[in-house]
Amino acid sequence: MQRQLDLFGARRVDFDASFSELRRDELADGAWVDHVAGWVRGHDALFDELEVGLDWRTEKRRMYDRVVATPRLLASVPTSAVAGGAIEDMRRALSERYGEDFVRTTAALYRDGNDSVAWHGDTTARDMDTAIVATISLGQPRRFLLRPTSGGESIAYQLGRGDLVVMGGTCQRTWRHTIPKVAHAAGPQIAVMFRPAWGDY
Repeated sequence: MQRQLDLFGARRVDFDASFSELRRDELADGAWVDHVAGWVRGHDALFDELEVGLDWRTEKRRMYDRVVATPRLLASVPTSAVAGGAIEDMRRALSERYGEDFVRTTAALYRDGNDSVAWHGDTTARDMDTAIVATISLGQPRRFLLRPTSGGESIAYQLGRGDLVVMGGTCQRTWRHTIPKVAHAAGPQIAVMFRPAWGDY
């Protein structure tokens, strides 16, 4: 019942435009990650609105000699039409803070522990010297891992419930990231991603 009430109260969605709790982790090779726990307030309401209101679709990709469906759902986000414009306000605040015009906003829905995304650097960005991608994680926390492209130990973040993570510097080129499958039951999560004009899924 509480989630239903949150849905009707979606206009209460807000975020910390001052980034007062931001923590930066400097990684190797000129990469960095900014993290703000609970950056979005009213995150349950925003999750509900996106889960019900976005036009989710599957995507197929070639893996070796076969074509398979990606283990998650994808959607574009019409920023001005969501949560009374709250996502558009987030987009503008992120653009101002990072000096980068985030013009593409997309989302991925991880329905349960079987949904995942493999180790990767974002297409196009992994061929650029530097790039910035910002993501807010809504719903149940999942592990978000990064490791150097050359190999080595991974770094873990537990993201969900309105957390913000921003990958910058050489992160897309010199590091790889993943949301792995989990063996135990896992609740749904939506990742909302803000990218510049080069951005894709």
